[in-house]
Amino acid sequence: MDRTTRRPKTARARTSPQSPSVARRALAVTALVAVALVGSVAAPQTAFAADYPSWPEVEQAKANTAAGAAAVEQITGLIAELEANVERTRIEAERRTEELFVAQQKYDDAVYKADQIQAAADASAAEAVAAERNAGQVASQLYRTGTGDLSVNLFLEAGNTQSTDALLSKLGNMNQMVERSAGVYRTAQQKANSAQSLGAQAEVAQVEREKLRVAAEAALQAAQEAQAAAEAALAESQAKKVELEAQLAFLKDAEAKTTAAYEEGERKRKEEEERRRQEEERRRQEAMQNGGPGGVATSGWALPASGWISDGFGPRDVICSGGGCSSSFHYATDLATGCWAPIYAANSGTVTFSGYSGSYGNFVKINHGGGISTGYAHIVDGGRLVGSGEWVSAGQQIAWSGTTGASTGCHLHFEVYNGGSRINPVPFMADRGVYLG
Repeated sequence: MDRTTRRPKTARARTSPQSPSVARRALAVTALVAVALVGSVAAPQTAFAADYPSWPEVEQAKANTAAGAAAVEQITGLIAELEANVERTRIEAERRTEELFVAQQKYDDAVYKADQIQAAADASAAEAVAAERNAGQVASQLYRTGTGDLSVNLFLEAGNTQSTDALLSKLGNMNQMVERSAGVYRTAQQKANSAQSLGAQAEVAQVEREKLRVAAEAALQAAQEAQAAAEAALAESQAKKVELEAQLAFLKDAEAKTTAAYEEGERKRKEEEERRRQEEERRRQEAMQNGGPGGVATSGWALPASGWISDGFGPRDVICSGGGCSSSFHYATDLATGCWAPIYAANSGTVTFSGYSGSYGNFVKINHGGGISTGYAHIVDGGRLVGSGEWVSAGQQIAWSGTTGASTGCHLHFEVYNGGSRINPVPFMADRGVYLG
C-alpha cells in the first residue's frame, strides 16, 4: 500500500465450462460451503441446487407459448440466483480475508515487538554481567588492600601525631573507596534487576506472539476456504450464465433459429479464451528468454515485476484511500510498475490465496515450501490469472498490476514471509541473485 502521487511509489481465475450434471452438483456443493462459512456469524442461507434446462428442453418449450413463457421465467430466476450466490460468497470471502490481514498484522507487530524486547533484554543482561564483573574486581581490590591492619597501626602509632594524621588521611581515602564500592554494587544490582525484568517481558511477548501466530494460521485457513467457495460460485456462474443467457435469448427470439446457432457462439467464445491463454504463455516465455522480469536466476528465483522501488520495508505514515488505510509499518517493498504491467511468480510453488481484500485489493499468495511464501497485492480488477490450489512455476505470469485497495497509484506491493512473519524482501531477494528496483 502506498502513495505514488507524492513520489512515484509502491500494493479471476479462468474456468472451463461444465456439463449440466457437473454444474448442478457444483452449485449444490458451493451453496452448502457458503452456508457453512456464513453460519457462524449470520443466519443460515438456504442452499440452492439448480436443475438447469437442456437445449432440447428449451427448443421444445419454444414451440409452445405457455411452456416458453414458463421457461423464460425459470431461466431468468436461475440467472438471478447464480448472481446472488456469487455475491453472498464474495462478501463472505472478503470478510474472512480482511480478518486474515488483521490477524497477520497483529502477528507481525508482535514479532517486531518481541524482537525489540529480546534485544533490550540481551543488552541489559550483558550490562549486568559487566557490572557484576566490575563489582567483583572492586571486592578483590579491597581484599588485597586489607583493613584488618588499621587497628594495629593505630595502636602501634598512638601518640605519634604525624603518623596519626597520615593514618586518618588513609582512613578518609578508604572511606571514599568504600562509598564508591557501594555504588558499584548498587549499579550491579540494578542492572541485574533490569535484565531479569526485561527477560520476563520477553517471555511474555514470545507467548503472545505464539498465540497470534496460531490465530493468523487459523485466519488463513478460514480465508482460503471462503475464497475457494467464492471461486467455485464464480466458476459456476461463468460456466452456466453464458449458456442460460443464450437459452434466454433463443426463447425470446421470434425468428425460427435452431439451438445449434447459439451453441456455435459458445464454441467461438471458448476458442477466443484459449487463444488469449496461449498469447499470455508466449509473452511469458519471451520475457524469460530476455532475462527481464519473469526471467529465472540460477537460484531458481525471479524478479516479480519491473519498476523502481517507491516504498521500502519499515515504519512510515499511515496511508488512506478509498480502499481503506494502511498500517504505520510497511511489511513489504513496493515496485512502481505502472498500470496493467505483468506480475510474475518469484519462485515456484502452490497458490494458497487468490482473492480480494479491502486494504490489499486483489491479492495472490504463493507457498514456496520451507516456510517461505510471497505475496502480491493491489492487482487490477480481473487481473488475477491463477487460483487457490494451483501450482505455478518461477517466472510464470500470475497477475496484472493495478491500484486496488488502499493504494493511490498502480504498483506491486511485494511481500516475503519467512516462518509466517513478513521480512524485508530486498536483502532476501538479493541473497538469491535477484535485485528489486
